[in-house]
Amino acid sequence: MEVIATHPLNFHVHSHLQHRINPLFNPNFRIRLSPIRSKSINDSVSVSSVAYKPGLLDDVFLQLFRNKMVQEVGWDSEKPGYDGLIEVARRIMRNGQNNVQVKQSVVRILRSLFPPFLLELFQLLIAPIAGGKLAAMMIARVTTLTCQWLMGRCTINSIELPDGSSCSSGVLVERCKYLEESRCAGICINTCKLPTQTFIKEYMGTPLLMEPNLSDYSCQFKFGVPAPPPENDEVLKAPCLDICPEASGQKRRKNENANPTPTQCPKT
Repeated sequence: MEVIATHPLNFHVHSHLQHRINPLFNPNFRIRLSPIRSKSINDSVSVSSVAYKPGLLDDVFLQLFRNKMVQEVGWDSEKPGYDGLIEVARRIMRNGQNNVQVKQSVVRILRSLFPPFLLELFQLLIAPIAGGKLAAMMIARVTTLTCQWLMGRCTINSIELPDGSSCSSGVLVERCKYLEESRCAGICINTCKLPTQTFIKEYMGTPLLMEPNLSDYSCQFKFGVPAPPPENDEVLKAPCLDICPEASGQKRRKNENANPTPTQCPKT
């Protein structure tokens, strides 16, 4: 008889019973331990674990944001939903003569989502309270409530502020849908990171540092933490994704020249 115990050690118990004898007293009773096979990170972490299922309100947010993008760029994609939004974002990138113009376009889009007086009142009345901590925490919570349709699942976390204190004004995006679908570091940086940092700072009076991880697609928002100058921002110097359609041509040419150096996205 063979008994297989469902235990994390995954041990198999073998016993040959010729009579009704308790196996623990049988001299032929033996235990064989087999090593545990550890799963790789890719095996244990699936996209579904961080997938966000949008609701009706999320569909409203998506359509509103896309309409504002279309008004800015003067063009719309024939594709519906999120796929069409990504195509509009690519058009914004192509229409801008440089990255500064792209950033300014997206800042205008973000401003158009709010009544002008609301931003002014927030910056005047809320931003100065408690050294800016209240505003930072409020914006972090609004972000998690209204932006998961765009970025995917995200949670509030505690971050360290410049004065050394901790504050629950961080937002951790587990796997950014916008980066994953656009497949481009340039789109991430120029239509999301840089304009969002500028908008939150200049129109809501709150510093913001966004730290996208181009390896695992996560992103850390740090409301209340100033962004570094562009020349000191390491994200801007990082090579693009392997699947970036903008950098693929450059990568092929570099491979032909036997140059293995990762290619920076031409859009960053």
